[in-house]
Amino acid sequence: MATQPHLLVEPGDCHDIALIPGDPGRVDRIAEQCTNVEPVAENREYKLVNAEYEDTPVTICSTGIGCPSAAIAIEELNAVGVETVIRCGTTGALQSDIEIGDMVVATAAAKEEGTTKRYESAVYPAAPDYAVLSALVDTAEANDEDVHIGPIVSDDAFYAENEEYVDDWEAANLLAIEMEAAAVFSLARRKGMRAGAICTVDGNLVEGTQKGADGDEELPPKARNNVERAITITLEAAASL
Repeated sequence: MATQPHLLVEPGDCHDIALIPGDPGRVDRIAEQCTNVEPVAENREYKLVNAEYEDTPVTICSTGIGCPSAAIAIEELNAVGVETVIRCGTTGALQSDIEIGDMVVATAAAKEEGTTKRYESAVYPAAPDYAVLSALVDTAEANDEDVHIGPIVSDDAFYAENEEYVDDWEAANLLAIEMEAAAVFSLARRKGMRAGAICTVDGNLVEGTQKGADGDEELPPKARNNVERAITITLEAAASL
């Protein structure tokens, strides 16, 4: 099989389990909790390293922003033999009682994006694998971490999430909004892969806060600090799988 054109990997380059943050910078942050870290490839928004966590080999691969780039990552990871993907990212809260720095484990993702519609009907569910979902929840509970568990929404238009949309999502009791999970869940299901997602809250759209609102830093301090907790949960869940 030829080298994948975006991730620049071949069969045998990646491990069975891949952790998939959006931000290439978070690849290094996840790797800091691991051992035997080895760079694999780097191209555009995609940065890959192999590592070990508690004797479990994992690949860490950034997906960039949005469902189109996430779909490319899932397609190419699947092509080289990856079996499980776990998104460890950030999200904006859609319920007033969810605070910056809280963590959300997704039970489904509403498809407010265009990528999955090229693969299947919008009525088909974007849902995580039960084993991965359970591993994330069980790990959080074992670590005495409170997590919000429920459906989220994946949206394409970061700067077009106006009050009308936010009110509708809030009324539907969707917990949070991000930009990749719908594609990750849908493509993983179609490819026979396992998938899950845990995200740290970086703003609250109902309360009128959004990442970047505090100045030069993309994430507010509490979210930056608590991302580390979500990374630990993701790695421990991966090891349990």
